[in-house]
Amino acid sequence: MRKRIYTDTSVVGGCLDVEFRNDSRALFAEFNSGASIIVLSSLTLAELEKAPEAVKNIIREIPTEFVEYIAFDEEAQELAETYLRESIVTGKSRVDAQHIATATINNVSVLVSWNFKHIVNLDRIHGYNSVNVKFGYSMLEIRTPTEVLKYEN
Repeated sequence: MRKRIYTDTSVVGGCLDVEFRNDSRALFAEFNSGASIIVLSSLTLAELEKAPEAVKNIIREIPTEFVEYIAFDEEAQELAETYLRESIVTGKSRVDAQHIATATINNVSVLVSWNFKHIVNLDRIHGYNSVNVKFGYSMLEIRTPTEVLKYEN
């Protein structure tokens, strides 16, 4: 079964960033081949509207059968606000909390990001998941693209 990988904007932009491009591009090669499914939320799509065309083109190149679109909905909004109330992140990071909540509600295999301050951060991951468990949701795997790439033996 293919992994459903919620991908935030930092990973898409990472394809054009010197520091992150190798692993971001390798992950997008997996999406393009169908080895994994890219899960894009309405949040990510809204952020990408402001991105340069070169960044938008990265998403456009993925065959549609390997793309899953999900919506940021009322349930995700409520969960994101719970993360804020529980002080996992502050209001300045509301969109990051919304990404986590959307991925959680939609039971993705993993969320990938290059955002080390508010997302791929061990204390924050523990915080998000403690809220998820407390309110009856599954724990969410949160990783960098490097950690989810398939390596050949």
